[in-house]
Amino acid sequence: MSDLSDLSNALTKGDYEVAESLTKSMLSQGVGADKIINQSIMITLQDVGEKFSAGEAFIPEMLIAARTAQKVIEILRPKLEESGVKPLGKVIIGTVQGDLHDLGKNIVTMMLKGGGFKVQDLGVDVKPAAFIEAIKTHKPEILALSCLLTTTMASVPLVINAIKEAGLRDQVKIMIGGPPTSDAFAQAVGADFFGKDAHVAVQLARKIVGVA
Repeated sequence: MSDLSDLSNALTKGDYEVAESLTKSMLSQGVGADKIINQSIMITLQDVGEKFSAGEAFIPEMLIAARTAQKVIEILRPKLEESGVKPLGKVIIGTVQGDLHDLGKNIVTMMLKGGGFKVQDLGVDVKPAAFIEAIKTHKPEILALSCLLTTTMASVPLVINAIKEAGLRDQVKIMIGGPPTSDAFAQAVGADFFGKDAHVAVQLARKIVGVA
């Protein structure tokens, strides 16, 4: 359907007016919200993410596509709820205590939402106790910890150890990300996954919930 490809082009360009018009037009024609997500939004975000990982796209381009996709998702949300389509999974995300940076976290959040996940964003400078309370309240499949500063890397194992002490470690998969982190660091602190960028984070999230 040409409207789906036209929507993909609008998302890539960040043209929300066109994206909104196309989305509403497809809904009026009886195109399912889940089809719009699966055959346009997710494909577009995956394409932009792959280009970013390959160095062929940059953060502003990812932000433009992710923000526009998030707005379109809000148009589709009532239809998704009416049809009983459930999110792929629940994710809690936050920047660890002592770190006030949120750009990377925000990009991952938007990409996850555009990819069909329900995301609870706890913000920045999040204490271990807040992560634990959120896990108890929202019962997510995934906890995503963001860390931008080398000086705040020590906060990551503090969160993981607190989760263990609370008896919740086996209830959630932990994914970490941020410039100073790595796969080796993730293994050393007891995390399950390392998301080197937003595209990889979404791929891992899909794998965790069994839809990759």
